[in-house]
Amino acid sequence: MKILMLTPYLPYPLMSGGQTRSYNLIKNLSQKHEITLFSLIKDDAERKYISKLFKYCKEVRVFNRPPKPWTLSNILRTGFSTYPFLVVRNLATTQSTAIKDELSKHKYDLIHAETFYVMPHIPETQVPILLVEQTIEYLVYKHYVEEQAPRFLAPILWIDVMKLKYWETYYWRHAKKVVAMSDSDRNEMKKLSAGLSIDIVPNGIDENYFLGKKREEPSFPRILYVGNFTWLQNIEAVELLVNKVWPRIKKEIKNAKLWIVGMHMTSYIKDLKSKDIEVTEGMPDIRDAYRKSTVLVTPIKGPGGTRLKILEAMASALPVVTTSVGAEGLGIRDGVQALVKDNLSDLVKSVIRILKEKKLAQDLGVAGRNFVKQTYTWNVSAVKLDRIYQELVNE
Repeated sequence: MKILMLTPYLPYPLMSGGQTRSYNLIKNLSQKHEITLFSLIKDDAERKYISKLFKYCKEVRVFNRPPKPWTLSNILRTGFSTYPFLVVRNLATTQSTAIKDELSKHKYDLIHAETFYVMPHIPETQVPILLVEQTIEYLVYKHYVEEQAPRFLAPILWIDVMKLKYWETYYWRHAKKVVAMSDSDRNEMKKLSAGLSIDIVPNGIDENYFLGKKREEPSFPRILYVGNFTWLQNIEAVELLVNKVWPRIKKEIKNAKLWIVGMHMTSYIKDLKSKDIEVTEGMPDIRDAYRKSTVLVTPIKGPGGTRLKILEAMASALPVVTTSVGAEGLGIRDGVQALVKDNLSDLVKSVIRILKEKKLAQDLGVAGRNFVKQTYTWNVSAVKLDRIYQELVNE
């Protein structure tokens, strides 16, 4: 089957949940399908990674979008557009032209659009479109405006949230089928747009890759947070961790250290670096973060996201403490595969327990690893996606 796949990022290097998901699905799907990949990039330096994808794609083409989201041009364009900011900042007219040209010259069986905000690049076509939503963006930005945004900006931002809701549900309805990552996402999507045809293709994990490096217990208790900080929920979670959780843990465990690892760090996060808080941007091998830590703590409050960091930590046999929102859709049971607490006092106590009780930490690590191995693999996810491809083309 010939697939034209559109992603809002180049699926390499594997520095975010979205990149990891797309790369591994492409890797597995390429065994049965011929994939042409069109991706957006922020910087020409990303072009050096294209060769990594030619192993699995017949062709890879990239198109530049603005390197920084909050430019005056993007803000003005959003103000005079019916599109929300998220769509405007990801528009690339060169890609729209290229897709139209590609579809006129070559016959494709299916267009796979990863995220709704690549959809405006697709011209009118008879080729069936599968839209894969990694998260419900409307709920993400709604949460930001309600919980984080400056009050004086809220009225303006609410306009953008409403535009986002309109266009996100619009493109759901204009795809032949929509894929979500969990039952909870599918239920929310059906509330927003009744009658949608929605399948589920969950994330996966290459458990052999994460178990390829043995755990290396640090000489002091180390609490880890991993995130792509273009994602609003990661910024919110770090602020909560640093201001409300970490001080209470440090008071109890004097020699503990906090380690924040990720990409696209804000100046606020970079400035957290101190004697007791380590900050690492752009770690070449994320496995090193998991294997050199004592516990992953993710006090996530906002909806959405791939939640791959939780699965990766579990695959690395690293115990996890998170919230019900952080664990949403993963099938994790509190006290079995991880400790899941919404009350901050309970979350703090859970982290302290893991730092003090080695057997508890070991038991959670083993249970988490076995759970991921049995439930989440990229091969299983690719098989589900392949079945959806076949159904769409044969309808």
